[in-house]
Amino acid sequence: MATAHIIDGKATAEQLRVGIAKAVASLAAEHGFMPGLAVVLVGEDPASQVYVRSKGKQTAEAGMASFEHKLPACTGEAELLALVDKLNRDPAVDGILVQLPLPKHIDCKKVIEAIDPAKDVDGFHPLNAGRLATGERALVPCTPAGCLILAKSAATSLAGMNAVIVGRSNIVGKPMAQLLLGQDCTVTIAHSRTRDLPAVVGGADLVVAAVGRAEMIKGAWIKPGAIVIDVGINRVEVGGGKSRLVGDVEYAAAAERASAITPVPGGVGPMTIACLLRNTLEAACARRGIAMPEV
Repeated sequence: MATAHIIDGKATAEQLRVGIAKAVASLAAEHGFMPGLAVVLVGEDPASQVYVRSKGKQTAEAGMASFEHKLPACTGEAELLALVDKLNRDPAVDGILVQLPLPKHIDCKKVIEAIDPAKDVDGFHPLNAGRLATGERALVPCTPAGCLILAKSAATSLAGMNAVIVGRSNIVGKPMAQLLLGQDCTVTIAHSRTRDLPAVVGGADLVVAAVGRAEMIKGAWIKPGAIVIDVGINRVEVGGGKSRLVGDVEYAAAAERASAITPVPGGVGPMTIACLLRNTLEAACARRGIAMPEV
């Protein structure tokens, strides 16, 4: 029985980070500056803490300046907004990332909109979202950007493909649709309430699963030869107090039908931070009127 090509997100992310580090070193030598990324963490969410540590480590390895601001969970909205304003005005900071989720007493939308769009390396500001939707240059959300790189690595061209995105979030689903339209795909955004979801998925040449439900998309739904990009990271219990990570796609069964598929873990996940570093590099160059190096 045929088995899909496994798309190696770790290797692709490493290759991208190496290219970014070379570009950063070149910019330092030619223009005398170091891109700076500020990460703000409010509270002590364990997953967020691990993620922020990883971001800081990879930022430093790429030769960039890393500025970490860790605030207690009781931090008020006004205090957080004041910090964002300070970072907006700091010339050493090219990118600002406020780690989500935020404590419930803080208005996430207000915080995102307070970030200078030119430093919005998460790509969540309405101005960047609007630019992406209208085909203009924008800072693109990191996870969809990583998904696109992985999808393009599995095909000579995405043009003309029927692409189905399962998930309609502002973080992944909607920007992913805009990116795939930009690649000349025919795009359908599906979700948990889509009628006859198996048939919709079954017509796709490219499936991007970002619905946040463990193995919701069954392997039998996948069109033979399709490319599958699985954004989901779900922890499921396997008994004996143990658990494992699975995606939104029933991996083993899907791998028997797809031409290429991302694993979980080791697929989309590593690409997110690599694309964050690329966004920071892009923001640093744009702020100084310097052409973005090829990475």
